[in-house]
Order: sequence, then C-alpha cells, then structure tokens
Amino acid sequence: SKATLLRCANLCDKEIIVTKIKELFNKYREVIMYLIFGVATTLVNFIATFGLQRLFKLSRIAAEIGKDSGKYKILYLLANIIAWFIAVLFAFITNKKYVFESRTVGAKAYFTEMGKFFGARVATGVVENALPSLLMAIGLNQSLSVKIASKTISYEGFWAKAITAVFVIILNYVFSKLFVFRKKETAEEPENVTGDSNEL
Repeated sequence: SKATLLRCANLCDKEIIVTKIKELFNKYREVIMYLIFGVATTLVNFIATFGLQRLFKLSRIAAEIGKDSGKYKILYLLANIIAWFIAVLFAFITNKKYVFESRTVGAKAYFTEMGKFFGARVATGVVENALPSLLMAIGLNQSLSVKIASKTISYEGFWAKAITAVFVIILNYVFSKLFVFRKKETAEEPENVTGDSNEL
C-alpha cells in the first residue's frame, strides 16, 4: 500500500542519514572528540576557578579594596594557576585515552608521554595565566554576574577568561597532534623482552 511504501521510504531516509552521520564522525572523530573534551576541560577549569575565587573571597576583596590592588591580583592569578593544574590532569587522561587513543607500553613510555603533554601545557599555561591578566589590564575586566534567588554571584574577569580559553584550546590541539601524541609514519612493534606488556 501507499502508507507502507511511505514508511519504507522514511526508514531508508533515516538509515541514510544515520550512515552519513557515522561516516562524518569516523572521518572527523579525532577533531570532534578533541572539541568535546576540550570543552569539558574548559568547564573543569572554569568550575575550579570559580570555586577558588569563592574560597579566596575575590568578589569581597574587589568590592572593598578594588581590582587594582596587589592582594586581588595575586589571589586572582593563584586561583587561575591551581585551576590550570586540575584541568591539565583531566585533559591528559581524556586526550590520551579517548581523543588520540595513544597506547604506551611500560611506565617509561607512559611518563615520557605525560612529560611531553605537561611540557606543552606549561607553554600554553603561561598564555592561559598571563593573557587574562593582560586583557583585564587593557580594559576587558568585566565580570559576569548571575542572580540566583536573592543572591548575586559574580565571576571575576569572565570575558578575559573566555577569550583566553578559546585561544588555548586551539594551541593545545596543535601541540598534542604534532608533538605529544604524534603517530609515527611506520608502525613499530614495541619491544617486549619479558613477554608481558603493560599497556597504559
């Protein structure tokens, strides 16, 4: 019947769409997964920064002695640095396992790769910690305030942090792709003298 033919046509269309989506995902899997975990890492960084700002009472300090005070600047920078360490640890685990699917044999190879990753993140970490303060110094020091019930919660230097985050995500992908998790042109079998490989 006509209704049956229409149902079959719809099913075929859905299968074609699903197949196309799968093909696109497989083709751009690495980039898509990197973006997903890049956003997740940024969220971890933002949440950690926000929590540390609350812990250090930055909003109160800004209101009492101003954002140009030495105390405010030092605590703001400290909150960024600690949040960065937390985010980098999360990023290494997710990038290694889910994005670049890197397989290392033995502790030496694992920690060599980790060292490269953290080295690259130190380079971008300098940017991540210096750029927000620089942007704030040239006038991009607006906060994001959200009113929950009768209480207003402020995220100090939100837009400076957001612009920096986008720039750093791009830099981190380039370093991870070309330096940390770079795949060799010819696959080499890992040396395994003892016969038991501890893949990390």
